[in-house]
Amino acid sequence: MNGDQKLDVYDQKRQSFIQHFSEIIRVLTEDDMGHPEIGDAIARLKEVLEYNVIGGKYQRGMTVLITFQDLVEPRKLDANSLQQAMTVGWCVELLQAFLLVADDIMDSSLTRRGQICWYQKPGIGLDAINDAILLEACIYRLLKVYCREQPYYLNLIELFLQSSYQTEIGQTLDLITAPQGSVDLDRYTEKRYKSIVKYKTAFYSFYLPVAAAMYMAGIDGEKEHANAKKILLEIGELFQIQDDYLDLFGDASVTGKIGTDIQDGKCSWLVVQCLQRASPEQRQILQENYGEKEAEKVARVKMLYEELNLQAVFTQYEEDSYNRLVGLIEQHSLSLPPAIFLRLVHQIYKRKK
Repeated sequence: MNGDQKLDVYDQKRQSFIQHFSEIIRVLTEDDMGHPEIGDAIARLKEVLEYNVIGGKYQRGMTVLITFQDLVEPRKLDANSLQQAMTVGWCVELLQAFLLVADDIMDSSLTRRGQICWYQKPGIGLDAINDAILLEACIYRLLKVYCREQPYYLNLIELFLQSSYQTEIGQTLDLITAPQGSVDLDRYTEKRYKSIVKYKTAFYSFYLPVAAAMYMAGIDGEKEHANAKKILLEIGELFQIQDDYLDLFGDASVTGKIGTDIQDGKCSWLVVQCLQRASPEQRQILQENYGEKEAEKVARVKMLYEELNLQAVFTQYEEDSYNRLVGLIEQHSLSLPPAIFLRLVHQIYKRKK
């Protein structure tokens, strides 16, 4: 199968996945839409789902579906099991939506996926906090409807709960490392950065979708999951470093969001790299300008990053990471198809959004 044919197959699966969302909406809202007591709230839930869950790249959700198909014998891939895999994929997308709605409020973000952030919409504001909690609740409603009778049901429940907790712990680390209105450059260490990334991004973005597919395929051994996790957390680290780079140097018309890491004083990969290379004078410039909202101060930090040639540092890092990951996959994939992991690496390598 050549590259174009592979792309066609992926596109077909992606179309099927996206089309399944209408079924997700139906299951979550149809029965209660006309309810005399909660009908209005269900109408709001439908609006929240349609605005916040769709419009992304769907890589996390698609990873569940494609990994499941890689792990299960074709003769066992009936319509029912594929529908369950797509639903669990949408559960990952719901988790993502829940986290992003909340994160955008905390970061005072303006746009997400090429549209105004949900909380920024007129009449929404901080009511978006409750909307985010509703999105999370939908995960467990769907798992109950589609997977309750399956032997992997408890493993999936525990996996989603654990992934949510790990992400929230990562977000806590992120927030306490850069408290609002206070910049302490000594906090921005590589060690702290790696901890934030591992917990805030890597677990739910990479381990969760692959582990979910593994459990659904009957793979629940500790060794297999430990090996998969070792590879996937590393892929997740590269993904977040790319995100940090794109926050400043990406094209907002491509990424769909306007970066605010400098204004928010985030413990970003770029600031960590800057501090490792900065002279005392350059460190002072960073101290005076980092974590400030004024456009000229943000521009001064960007200029400092450019003076230190961090774009070239990133390009080299991405190349080195790719090579290291390919070696790691050879070493640790063992009983799992290496294609599962290589696909994820190729998806993110040199990405622009």
